[in-house]
Amino acid sequence: MGDVLLLRRRLARLHALDVAVFRRATRNEAPRLDAALYPLSRLADNSKLWMLVSAGLAAAGGRRGRRSSLRGMVSVGITSAVANGLLKPLVRRRRPLATRSNWLTRVAAVPASSSFPSGHSASAAAFAVGATMELPVVGPPLGLLASAVGFSRVRTRVHYPGDVVAGFALGAGIALLTRKLWPVAPDEPAAVSRSFTHRSRGAMADGAGLSIVVNPSAGSDDEIGVADALRTAFPAAEVVEPDDSDGMGAALDHAARATVIGIVGGDGSINAAAERAMRAAIPLAIVPGGTLNHFARDLGITDADDAIAAVRAGELARVDVGMIADKPFLNTASFGSYAELVDAREQLEDRIGKWPAMAVALVRVLRTARPIEVILDGVDTKVWMIFIGNCEYQPAGMAPGWRERLDDGLLDVRYVDGGASFSRLRLVLAVLTGQLGRSKVYRRLLVPELEIRSLEGPLRLARDGETFDGGTTVTVTKHDIGLTVYVTP
Repeated sequence: MGDVLLLRRRLARLHALDVAVFRRATRNEAPRLDAALYPLSRLADNSKLWMLVSAGLAAAGGRRGRRSSLRGMVSVGITSAVANGLLKPLVRRRRPLATRSNWLTRVAAVPASSSFPSGHSASAAAFAVGATMELPVVGPPLGLLASAVGFSRVRTRVHYPGDVVAGFALGAGIALLTRKLWPVAPDEPAAVSRSFTHRSRGAMADGAGLSIVVNPSAGSDDEIGVADALRTAFPAAEVVEPDDSDGMGAALDHAARATVIGIVGGDGSINAAAERAMRAAIPLAIVPGGTLNHFARDLGITDADDAIAAVRAGELARVDVGMIADKPFLNTASFGSYAELVDAREQLEDRIGKWPAMAVALVRVLRTARPIEVILDGVDTKVWMIFIGNCEYQPAGMAPGWRERLDDGLLDVRYVDGGASFSRLRLVLAVLTGQLGRSKVYRRLLVPELEIRSLEGPLRLARDGETFDGGTTVTVTKHDIGLTVYVTP
């Protein structure tokens, strides 16, 4: 009983302090300040402000901006549910009293919900912290904007300062917790061993000896001027633009006769160019220009300017190349459901576009997919979904996103055991609860080589988004020499 009384006294003192700070913050008239804060508070209703900021980040921030936008809004959604659906009903605190003197300065009528915590402040902190984790440069402006929203809730006399502070703590905490299920990708490129890296004697200032092929079907409007930029940067280089995708093979074969082969395209195009570069034992210059640019991103080459700087500096690195059924892959390989997904997407993408086709294909494949019985390194296994990465990927789980090294000599094998009961449901539940690493349907191996023997006939294989027919026995390993590529100095 004594502890309860002590707690009540402490809460009463905190409330009295909170009321005193509230009165001090709201007693003085500040027309210019309030003229800015009141509309800001209204704009933050139902997170409209953060939706607008999110749209701006997604439109102008590139890949990092899109990730920043998404994490910010995910953080807001979770925070809003916790603040409004859980804490407000549990902690019933009355709003500051409306008086004749302050009624006209309110944004609107006093909300009927509990004053604690401030939902606006919680959402503001959640978005600011979540977005900043992915794109640190937006931290200062978003921090100021979130602080202004919090202060506006006090100035409009609908919250005590303590409500705002609690909301900030809640939103920031939930945003930080999203890292548990969705780790933040690093800004730094993947490491390569210094023993394999050297400065090329033929660092090309004018591009002499360089032949670059531009995939006409890769990329978007952002890549329209890449060919012209490359010709300007390397006047002595050969820049080839095939009329259509059917001419890519011949163009790459021709470019492989040069001293250095270059490619403008996505992961599939880069894979094709890498195959020619390894066969001819010449370096590969990569210019990201596709829908997906995972390999270029892991190298730290994010645009044409990075690629131009790498070639001019002459910094070369030797990186691992995975081999599946004697065909190279730079990122990932797979079989079964993923190969079916790629095939289904390719049948639709010319009619409805790549991303809508991927969504439709995903629904179709997941509805009809079944486990494939194979023997993995001598172990009889039913595989529902499998991921084979060239080098170790991060984070752990079935949604790997990046590599910290590109020359570790390992294959990162992750699969869902289709022989377990309710394997799909258990996988989904494990992902949602952050317990994937402990799930009995999830398996992970880090091996230098993998032998696959199908018990259901020849396998349909996939490598870097391209599919092809394999045999009943497939070996996945590393290329003996690897690939020499230009990297940023």
